[in-house]
Amino acid sequence: MDNRKQSDELREAWAHVYTVVDASGSSFISGMKVLPKNRRDAIFAIYSFCREIDDIADDPLPYSEKKSQLIAWREEIEALYQGKPTKPTAKALLIPIKKYQLRKEDFVALIDGMDMDAQDDFRAPTMEELKLYCARVAGAVGLLSVRVFGEKNPARDDVARSLGLALQLTNILRDIREDADRGRLYLPLELLEKHGVSIEDPELVLSHPAIDEICNDLADIAEKSFNDSVAAMARCSRKTMRPAAVMMHGYSAILKKLRARGWSKITEPVVLSKFQKIWIVLRYGVF
Repeated sequence: MDNRKQSDELREAWAHVYTVVDASGSSFISGMKVLPKNRRDAIFAIYSFCREIDDIADDPLPYSEKKSQLIAWREEIEALYQGKPTKPTAKALLIPIKKYQLRKEDFVALIDGMDMDAQDDFRAPTMEELKLYCARVAGAVGLLSVRVFGEKNPARDDVARSLGLALQLTNILRDIREDADRGRLYLPLELLEKHGVSIEDPELVLSHPAIDEICNDLADIAEKSFNDSVAAMARCSRKTMRPAAVMMHGYSAILKKLRARGWSKITEPVVLSKFQKIWIVLRYGVF
């Protein structure tokens, strides 16, 4: 009876994970479809965890309430590593953390990053704060993912960190309008000051004449991080790192399109066409 109950709970846990993944519509997921099923499912469970804590950070609740929910997830991660998870996504993660030696510190780092995001005054962080934020919300995902991919070369962690920074900076540049609507401004203080912008109000910054120069400077940092990822990835197995390569080239293409559009036209969405997505998967995920 106990085994049957555990089996039922595990099926329900995975059904929950698949529901979260299917509802996301994220381009991250398409890059993972080149993985074998066991590894892909592990990535999906990690993604479900990320999605759930990200939803907490984005919720229009007072910070104190969001903080309480994130604390509950910290406690859940502790329970997970003691073999006693209670939440559906944590139950689904139980086997992957053992099979792929996923580190508790990386899950905790993700929660730390979402805690930064949940705060109402996250505007114009210093460059150091921004890089810490990116390391937590994106680099930590990479550190978990490269272990699931099966890569053994220590350079895998360099890929995770540099690619995490590049992807998150691209997200910030792509979503600058949406973030401003939520009162968020991720553009770093040093770049604002460099271009003579002394305000931190998102709307005023976005309408400032120097917005293109500020965003192009941040895009330069993202592009360097993409290049660092390429160099680190060259020391890893091409086959093992195919999902990372798909993500890297997909987001690099988005960054190029953002540059071509410019940031004075931030209401114009930038997306890859279906053909571009298919070509990237075939070019970097199959051959």
